Amino acid sequence: MLIETNGLSKFYQHKDGLIEAIKEIDLGFEQGDFVTITGPSGSGKTTLLLLLAGLIRPTTGTIKFHQYHLHSASDNELAGIRSKHIGFIMQNFSLIPYLSVLNNVLIPLSLIQNREKTRNDYAIHLLQKIGLKDRMNHLPKELSAGQQQRVAIARALVNKPDLILADEPTGNLDPELSVEILEVLKKINIENQITIAMVTHSPTASKYGNIRIHIDKGSIVN
Repeated sequence: MLIETNGLSKFYQHKDGLIEAIKEIDLGFEQGDFVTITGPSGSGKTTLLLLLAGLIRPTTGTIKFHQYHLHSASDNELAGIRSKHIGFIMQNFSLIPYLSVLNNVLIPLSLIQNREKTRNDYAIHLLQKIGLKDRMNHLPKELSAGQQQRVAIARALVNKPDLILADEPTGNLDPELSVEILEVLKKINIENQITIAMVTHSPTASKYGNIRIHIDKGSIVN
């Protein structure tokens, strides 16, 4: 099992009372699964993704990723786990506007000890695979939305992760581009056996998952 949670809950104290963002969630993903997470706004989808990334800590429950216990790891340990094992894809692409495409892709490797030439060669290889090698010296503003999201995908892959966490990766794209990006993700999932956990509002996107989770009011529902 790549990821396993038991009794996972996240509560927030608010002036109007306790907010139960995630409640008693038990789930497990194997290496190579494509997991889609759906649910209405405010249901807890993004909170679950942040918990799986070790970016926020659970109120109760456990999260095991490989041999790591994310719920009890130190901040430094969590940062190391993310840098070596997890890639991220966001709805707004989150590219740094003043960096070239190539340097945007290289960002996750900035904290990893690696020879510069090896790093650059692999990043260029990824850009070639997604059809953007000829744009590697361009700035993000010189790319279309679909191309920017492809750069974000390459950036998520550059540390050779076991897991990619994607939060509404097609949310800012039109339907045709959305399918294009989803096909890229599915190809990566199948060919590289990288587990993908993707939050989405899109019924079309949700069908790409071999595991489909629906969350409502912080709980998994059938």
